[in-house]
Amino acid sequence: MALAASAHTPVGFTADLRGHDQSVLLGATDHAHHYENYGKSGPPPEIDMVGSVPEAPQVPEGAEAMTILVTLPPDSAGTPPHRHSGPVYGFVVKGAMDFELEGEPVRVVRAGETFWEPGGDVIHYQDGNHLADEESAFVVTMFCAPGQPMLTVVSPEELEARRDRRAPRS
Repeated sequence: MALAASAHTPVGFTADLRGHDQSVLLGATDHAHHYENYGKSGPPPEIDMVGSVPEAPQVPEGAEAMTILVTLPPDSAGTPPHRHSGPVYGFVVKGAMDFELEGEPVRVVRAGETFWEPGGDVIHYQDGNHLADEESAFVVTMFCAPGQPMLTVVSPEELEARRDRRAPRS
């Protein structure tokens, strides 16, 4: 399994780096946190990187950031196809989610894994619960361009007009 993402990494993919030496995996980019806990008794907090987005999309100037917790009931289809005006970064905290962005096959994102969307024109087709018998939940931070809605549902007419951009489904 390749752990470090590259220029060929599909949109929405981040590497799961838990339990690995991030300084080796990330090459010259040092994301590790090193500090002394001066004047404090007891050990410093443990900080583990759970995901990274190489060459992350730009956050729109003047953007509003919103972090939400989404809880999906068993077998929930999730949000209808939609898009965001800015990038979105998420972390699955419980269960598993079906995740599909325009042009990419559906994939399952499980508890402890991360995902992202570039925002803008890209349609997010699926964020439903992969599990039929238990809840799933994820935390997501969305960056909204000024004067734009945080989430826009895509009309059936636009979905039909762009169906050639959707990855084949089995």
